[in-house]
Amino acid sequence: MGVRANDGSAGATVVTSQKVLRGCEDDYRRWQEGVNRAARGFDGFEGTESYPPESGASNEWVVVFRFSDVDQLSAWLRSGTRRRLIEEGRGLFEEEPAQEVLSGGARAQEAVTAVVSHEVRAGREQDFLEWQRKTLKAQEKFPGFMGSELFEPVEGIQDRWVVIFRFDSRENLGRWMDSEVRRRLLDEGDECFSDYEVREIRSAFSGWFRFEGAREGAPPSWKQAMAVLLALYPTVMVLTLTVDREVSGLGAPLYLALFIGNVLSVSILTWVMMPLVNRGLAFWLPPGRSRRVQVAGAALVVACYVLLIVLFALVT
Repeated sequence: MGVRANDGSAGATVVTSQKVLRGCEDDYRRWQEGVNRAARGFDGFEGTESYPPESGASNEWVVVFRFSDVDQLSAWLRSGTRRRLIEEGRGLFEEEPAQEVLSGGARAQEAVTAVVSHEVRAGREQDFLEWQRKTLKAQEKFPGFMGSELFEPVEGIQDRWVVIFRFDSRENLGRWMDSEVRRRLLDEGDECFSDYEVREIRSAFSGWFRFEGAREGAPPSWKQAMAVLLALYPTVMVLTLTVDREVSGLGAPLYLALFIGNVLSVSILTWVMMPLVNRGLAFWLPPGRSRRVQVAGAALVVACYVLLIVLFALVT
């Protein structure tokens, strides 16, 4: 995948990183929920996702907002509503939140994503692009590399160049981040940029919810949970009634029987059931649907729950 700068034709995203004061996490969650509700009222809003810090890491929370285009995102970022909310939440953070605006770009597959913002020296833009192409060639040789995208500054709201790159696991991302190859490249890049910052993002369920060709973000958490349960319940029930009984009948110990059942259920869920659920509920899952569609979709899922419960009650 070659390095490219995006033109904004595929939506616009802002990635905000904020270090929350210890002990203020609950207040921060309530504040962030208010910010999310306010953003939903703006034209072009497509979705938002929050990523809490990893256990033991610095108390840095990452929030991603996605809008249909950069003008609509800019209207949100510059709005009096957002300025008022930022002022209200100022006492919750160790320092000023940092943000990167990405104009364009496709939604990531399930992966670990690093967001790197660069302050490129004036007049060295072409040198920076050449350096980034060289960096990409080096990344492609590392295991687990899934792709990279380059985002130019967005006039008026984003002065820094932003690069995002994805690996299939945190371990493989770490191998690249800690490699001697990357350290040498960063030394070379000192001639092109004066400063850079790195942030890491990962979503738990988003890889199960991909809508090819669509610009929508991941479904809201409550929809994800309902959809996963719809796929998980029949998977576990069928395995319990078939494979688990056979394995137990062979005298396998509990720990081994559970492991075999978990391997099968995760595999079936990921490659069979969730793709089916995605297609069947594609009218309802993405964010931004009308209230009527939201209610109809939720009712359909609940009806499926009831049907499955009745079916398995008759079978067992």
